[in-house]
Amino acid sequence: MSSKAPQNVPPQPGPPEVESFDQRLERLEKIVTELEQGRIGLEQALERYQEGVGLLRSCRSTLDGFRKRVEELAESGALQPLAGDPDAGPRS
Repeated sequence: MSSKAPQNVPPQPGPPEVESFDQRLERLEKIVTELEQGRIGLEQALERYQEGVGLLRSCRSTLDGFRKRVEELAESGALQPLAGDPDAGPRS
């Protein structure tokens, strides 16, 4: 009976870590800075732009969820918008 030593098998990656809103926003700001500086090639710029669009969509979706939660709390009487808040909008 021959026994073989286990081969070095790389560990299986776990589920990807979900970045927080702040982490995604920070990455988006770095991408914008890189693109504005114009120091990267066209292909890299296109890749960064594509990544930035994905981050922007993700951040907007997160913000929409936060806004909905705040509106639900406000409707229940728990919160009221500050006077002069430009994001408060007319109440329906």
